[in-house]
Amino acid sequence: MEEFNDTINLGENVVKVLKGIYDPEIPVDIYELGLIYDVMINEDNDVKILMTLTSPNCPVAETLPMEVEEKIKSIDAVKSCEVEITFDPPWSKDLMSEEAKLELGML
Repeated sequence: MEEFNDTINLGENVVKVLKGIYDPEIPVDIYELGLIYDVMINEDNDVKILMTLTSPNCPVAETLPMEVEEKIKSIDAVKSCEVEITFDPPWSKDLMSEEAKLELGML
């Protein structure tokens, strides 16, 4: 049971870190923007993040995934982190949280 809680806590920490990473063009973090599709953590604390970008030719296509990987790796309990980029399904404004839409004046 302990390990399970650790994974949940680690998952919460990962989300907290993701919420501190911003798309440079939009004043909303990548989590609220809906760019994070999945966060997987195995029992060895290897983290895999499946994410997308607002567009394939997004100016931060090279740097954003690296920033995500580095910041997640900096969490003490994380052993390794792999970031996979996908455009399936493509990102759309529908993936944004209510909070993000509010922030951008879309509600």
